[in-house]
Amino acid sequence: MYDQSFPRRVYVEMLVIHSEEGIMMPAAIKWKDGNIYEIDRVLDVRRAASAAGSMGIRYTVRIMGHERRLFYEDTYSETGIPRWFVESEINCS
Repeated sequence: MYDQSFPRRVYVEMLVIHSEEGIMMPAAIKWKDGNIYEIDRVLDVRRAASAAGSMGIRYTVRIMGHERRLFYEDTYSETGIPRWFVESEINCS
């Protein structure tokens, strides 16, 4: 058998900076284990669909030299409450 990776949503706590103009920029992620990872750079921002099956504002960011996709689920959240998630992959064999 071979390994397959399936994207999933991992909801996280975020530190976000809001400008006077209303622009929202993520600054750090607090992972479930309590570790905090600073976002080195925001590479792209756009409304987009997640491969994990949701829609929102996608932030392509660089964290410790790795590119990651963060999503701000706004009006499309299952709970109706805006939340942040990271696209992650589950390995299934």
